Amino acid sequence: MANAQGPKLEIRHATQRDVEGVMALSRRVYPEEAPYTRGQVTGQINAFQNGTFVAIYDGEVVGYAATTMMRERRVMARHTWAEITGGGYNSQHNSAGDWLYGVEVMVHPERRRLRIGNRLYRARERLCVDLGLKGIAFGGRMPGFRRQKARYSDPDAYLRAVIAGEIKDTVLNFQMRNGFEPVRALPRYAPDDLPSGGHAALMVWRNPYHDPEYDKQPVTRADPDVVRVASIQLAARTLKDTEEFYKTVDYFTNIASEYGADFVVFPEHFTLQLLSCEDEELPPEQAIERTTEHTSEFVERLQQMALSRAINIIGGSHATRVEDGDIHNVCYVFLRDGTVHRQEKLHPTPDEQNSWNIKGGDAIETIDTDCGPVGVLICYDAEFPEAARRLADEGARILFVPFNTDTRQGYLRVRYCCQARAVENQCYVVTSGMVGNLDNVTNLDIQYAQSAIMTPCDFPFARDGIAAEASENVEMLIVADLNLADIQWARAQGSVRNLRDRRFDLYRTRWIDGG
Repeated sequence: MANAQGPKLEIRHATQRDVEGVMALSRRVYPEEAPYTRGQVTGQINAFQNGTFVAIYDGEVVGYAATTMMRERRVMARHTWAEITGGGYNSQHNSAGDWLYGVEVMVHPERRRLRIGNRLYRARERLCVDLGLKGIAFGGRMPGFRRQKARYSDPDAYLRAVIAGEIKDTVLNFQMRNGFEPVRALPRYAPDDLPSGGHAALMVWRNPYHDPEYDKQPVTRADPDVVRVASIQLAARTLKDTEEFYKTVDYFTNIASEYGADFVVFPEHFTLQLLSCEDEELPPEQAIERTTEHTSEFVERLQQMALSRAINIIGGSHATRVEDGDIHNVCYVFLRDGTVHRQEKLHPTPDEQNSWNIKGGDAIETIDTDCGPVGVLICYDAEFPEAARRLADEGARILFVPFNTDTRQGYLRVRYCCQARAVENQCYVVTSGMVGNLDNVTNLDIQYAQSAIMTPCDFPFARDGIAAEASENVEMLIVADLNLADIQWARAQGSVRNLRDRRFDLYRTRWIDGG
């Protein structure tokens, strides 16, 4: 007789496949507050995947816990949830931290009998012990405060009463039963938490296995996380036929693959070369319409190249007619497992709008790859710091910037902004531009470029913040090894720490999706 099998409860690390489920859980758990956005959940997982856990029951996400790492002085100082979590993105994660800090714990209200909360707390404790950290801390909700406000006018008085046993608070008492001790009140910790009056209590669990001598040892990083990137500075060609274009792209893709590159990047609008073999030069709007007709073959051919050459291709950009009928400037990202992603240009240039009637996209997100999350900014997008900052908040440590500029002034606008994005987000920026002249293609007559691979400006990186650089206006390939551990070090211990030192008490950017 076969054994009956009921639903299975599983606790495991969260992945990007769980993002939708976590968002749905957030809406269920916090019906009176703004739920987590896709970008926030993505950022939490990308920043510290080992510190994020999901509970899966009968195929549904019924529990979620996110953590980050922080230095003790920051944990114990007065802070708010937005400050310590980077607005919910986990962008303040410090891999050199000595405390595990709880960003979130959520449990489906109809599944609490399964003791999911206890299981998630135990998973955190195991992680804390495995990492040799001092303990776990978080801002604990105090939902009874609003009801008791007449008796206890401030959060400190309320917390003292709970500790003394004078009153009960369902959340704080639960946490205390689980081994957490209240340290102090955190006024105005989470303004949206109305039952708690916007306040919280700093709760800590001290790791009984922590060795104080551990703190005297130097921090080492065993995993160098080296990613090799190649950028193609491509010369515009007047083609005999479209096959010549694909042979050129495959040639450079193969060369980059033979050099062991994980990524190869092509320039913005490089598919406009396909128009050079037309019988006559088309007016701008007709030309861009004609370009969109190549979309299906372009995607199919480069997807196959990524698979056959075992390399991730950042496919420059290609004019594409999207679902609403408008034409957008789209970067297709072809992963070596056959997956294809799209990132639309958010900010068409005035020339793109006026000559080609290109419209801007409405969203920017990181793309998950086998080398970690990356981001794409198409040319003009790199001149808007908010877009790059969102990608960095979501976990991107490499930003790819395909560009196409006709003059030195235009090129330098992109170049200087890309260097700024590398510094302010403490990430790598890889640019790829087109050079030369092109017949028979209106509005793409001349190009100027000096493609580069840029780094933050700090001790582990290239002296001038340039890991590799092409010669001006010459077709060539540049290659560099990018150490992702250096990015983690810079964000945690660098001479400046732009991501961590933001003043969340003064300013923040809020996107239309709430992120």
